Amino acid sequence: MDKTNIKIIKALEQNSRLSTNDIWKITGIPQTTAYNRIKKLKEEGIIEKFTIKLNKKKIGKGLAAYILCTVSYRTTKGEKLSQINVAKGVKAMSEVEDVSIVTGELDLIVKVAVEDVDTLNDFIVNKLRDVEGIEKTVTCVVLSEV
Repeated sequence: MDKTNIKIIKALEQNSRLSTNDIWKITGIPQTTAYNRIKKLKEEGIIEKFTIKLNKKKIGKGLAAYILCTVSYRTTKGEKLSQINVAKGVKAMSEVEDVSIVTGELDLIVKVAVEDVDTLNDFIVNKLRDVEGIEKTVTCVVLSEV
């Protein structure tokens, strides 16, 4: 990864809709060079996708929280559970933005976005804790993001 690619990536991280002309104005990298480098970064899998950042409050998901989860690796019937399968089951829920499998005393960190505290409570009590394999949860409400 050279300095030119890093400049292009940093510009696209700020705004993934930038044209090669915009990148040229910001970085001084010629349009053709920027185009070819972006194409190569996509082909090499360095850039996986272009995305958007939403104003969560305006779409009714103004409350974010991280939920720290401990996984039980056995079902109630004694069958073995896979941590990755538990994580995939949690990730499939509409409230869930990200699921990270981590090391240490916890097994998963789940980031959710919901409307309000009541919705968060309902999600944790009636959905997340009902996922087979979720043994314990600790919730950290996000006060602000920097």
